[in-house]
Parts: sequence; C-alpha cells; structure tokens
Amino acid sequence: MSVPQQAPGAAPPRPDLGGEILSVRNLNAYYGQSHVLHDVSLNVRAGEVVSLIGRNGAGKTTTLKSIMGVLRSRTGSISFNGRELSRLPSHHIARLGMAWVPEERAILATLSVRENLELPPARAGGWSIDKIYQHFPILRERGHHAGSKLSGGEQQMLAIARVLRSGPKLLLLDEPSEGLAPVIVQQIGRMLETLKAEGMSIVLVEQNLRFATRLADRHYVIVNGSVVDEVARHEVAAREQELLHYLSV
Repeated sequence: MSVPQQAPGAAPPRPDLGGEILSVRNLNAYYGQSHVLHDVSLNVRAGEVVSLIGRNGAGKTTTLKSIMGVLRSRTGSISFNGRELSRLPSHHIARLGMAWVPEERAILATLSVRENLELPPARAGGWSIDKIYQHFPILRERGHHAGSKLSGGEQQMLAIARVLRSGPKLLLLDEPSEGLAPVIVQQIGRMLETLKAEGMSIVLVEQNLRFATRLADRHYVIVNGSVVDEVARHEVAAREQELLHYLSV
C-alpha cells in the first residue's frame, strides 16, 4: 500500500489554543533489536486534543510509552513545556504534569473506588474527590465497590479520574473506548469533551474513528511506525474513506 507524504500543515490553529506544550521530533524507538518507531514527529498545543490513528501494531501505543518515558530504548527529542524529557524516567515526567492512562487502565482491583482515588497524592491544581464525583457521579455511587467489581466503562472512568488528582497539564489516553458498549463510549466521550472545554491538552490513541474525530482537533496517521499524514478536523469528512482504510485490517 502506498502512503501519502506527511502534510506540511493541515489547518490554522484554533484561536483559543495556547503555545506548544509537547514537541516530539525524530523519535525512534526499539523493542530489543526491533526498530518500531521511525522518525516520528508531532506536536500538541495547550488546550488541544490530538489523536494518533492507525491499525493495531502501527506504533501508536509505543509512541505514548516513549513520550511518557515508559519505553527507555529510544532516540530523538521529546520536549514538554520547553523541557527536554529524553533522559528523564517516567515518574519524573509525571511530576512535571504529564499523565498516562494505559489501555489496561491499571486501577487497583482489590481497593475500593474511594481508596483508588485517595491513594494518589493530590497535587496543586489536581481535582478534589468532590470535583471528581461531580463529573463522574457513577463513581460516587460505586464508592465502596472494589475496582474488580466495576464494569469496563466504570473502570475507564476511574482510571482517568485517578490521574486527574495529580493536576496534569497533558493527558495521554490509550484506546479509552476499546471494548466498551456504545452507550458507555458516549459517556466517556462527553467526559473528555468536558476536559477539553476546561482546557486540558490530550493525546488520544484510538481505532474508533467516529470517537476520535468527535474530540480531536488534528489527527496523525501512523503506518508501520511512521507518521505518514496529518489531517485537520475540517478535512475529516472529505477524507473519511481514506482514514477508514488506514484503520482497516
């Protein structure tokens, strides 16, 4: 399959966006001897939602792991709020204001919802538990239930709510709609729209094109570990079939 070259610039930025919060340049990543990301470059502005779309195994999750410092075998430049991250471990990156919600959600299954929320130390700018309950009323209702007793959608809400306790400036979300019923996907989408309206910057990995295009201002298309295209929100309708092709098995 031939792929188009990366677009030089997709659309004028939203006027309400701030300056660049994340800059990734010429990122290469490796699993052992396997070279899995090839000169990946992307950027995110403050208050912007950017999606990474592509087939399973294209390199989307690896990109998030590299940005967050979870995958250490990498080269290139990763800058967050003007600070170079390439040599920092993931816990230092988290303290700078970046949060990652992995596809497996990583909640503490034996602890209650309330305990999951209380365990992460609240930081300046972080959400209080009362604010979390206002935005996620189902978590208040399930407050004494163990994490293992929650539905997939409730676990996803809890995973996102936990990281909001730390007051992140940038949220990395890996397949938040994966495996969820359509009505739950809509609830997750509304919750992310609320975060966006409050100015949260988000990098969203998704295979659900409708979900991604509902939220994201721009889309980076990843094929075989390389960014091959950038699509602005206003271009999606005209290019929908092309984008679906990228996501097809």
